[in-house]
Amino acid sequence: MQKKIVFIGGPGTGKSTVLNELKKLGHTCMPEISREVTLQAQKEGIDQLFLTKPLLFSEKLLEGREKQYINADASTANIVFFDRGIPSVHAYMRYFKTEYPEVFLQKSTTYKYTKIFQFLPWKEIYTSDNERYETYEESVVISSFLKEAYAELGYEIINVPFGAIEDRCNFIMNSL
Repeated sequence: MQKKIVFIGGPGTGKSTVLNELKKLGHTCMPEISREVTLQAQKEGIDQLFLTKPLLFSEKLLEGREKQYINADASTANIVFFDRGIPSVHAYMRYFKTEYPEVFLQKSTTYKYTKIFQFLPWKEIYTSDNERYETYEESVVISSFLKEAYAELGYEIINVPFGAIEDRCNFIMNSL
């Protein structure tokens, strides 16, 4: 049975860096798609789609993450790593106090993951950029919303210790 492993955590916690390292090591990885959605909206003249049309942005994320899950199912990989999962979408909606349709929760219960690894906020590595507009303090709060959303769905959450990329990757692989 395929293992579907999700990385959660606020922005700037090292999820994508570890995912990219696992990809270099030959693992199947599904990248964070919010940057793609944000960049596409910027090409269409919307600077921050999530801030101006949060429901539309979240619907695009939900659709993209569902496609990632289906693509993972169709692959022959024994392990697939995801930079955020479907429940992350409604966790962010809650953080921004934005109402969302019931389908967001339905998708979160339909598509199940094997393990959830949380990357805790780490001030020393946090940076912001064109697509990451949240402050470190906001990242801390977002992290708690993500943990709560996954815990409510019955997931056990494993905290990834701070450390070098290789150490973080080894911790994850040894936890599988």
